[in-house]
Amino acid sequence: MPRLSADERREQLVEAAIRVMIRDGVARTTTRAVVTEAAVPLGAFHYCFRSKEELLQSVIERIMERALTPVVAQPEDASAYDVIHATLHAYWDRVRERPAEHLVTYELTQYALRQPGLADLARKQYRHYLAINSAYLESLARTLDIHWTVDLPVLARHGLSVLDGLTLNWLVDREDAEATAALDEFARYLTSLARPNP
Repeated sequence: MPRLSADERREQLVEAAIRVMIRDGVARTTTRAVVTEAAVPLGAFHYCFRSKEELLQSVIERIMERALTPVVAQPEDASAYDVIHATLHAYWDRVRERPAEHLVTYELTQYALRQPGLADLARKQYRHYLAINSAYLESLARTLDIHWTVDLPVLARHGLSVLDGLTLNWLVDREDAEATAALDEFARYLTSLARPNP
């Protein structure tokens, strides 16, 4: 077996943890189950992670990295709505490709809030989501050469609430047409807040 770097081993353990959480649920995911899934010794876990909480945070970040899409390139004459719409739908396609992973993120939130000493993990999770939404909105503004008429922190929180709620709703009912219509409505709303830069 080839010797892996610490970063490669961490990667291996995070992916193994995601598979175990999808299969067994977050509450039943133990470090022993993760190392068994990764086919590595238990000592490898402690070499790569200081705690299970650190592993859980890495899992959250990995799932969100996979869901993220950069602002989708469009023809030069594309409207702000076209770019916003295409980018939101690229994100949504990734949600639909990996529903089990997104279900794990909601389970992680609930688990962290109910475990003594882990509530900060849920706070970090949602701070991370807010940072991602802010970066997405900033990227859109640069690409479109616009500014938002709503303060960025407020708009990022609003966007997170919409996408978070829409994702959870879809995980429950899998109503594609209704979810798509709601996403399109959010694209129209964001477009209404975009103003060209002077």
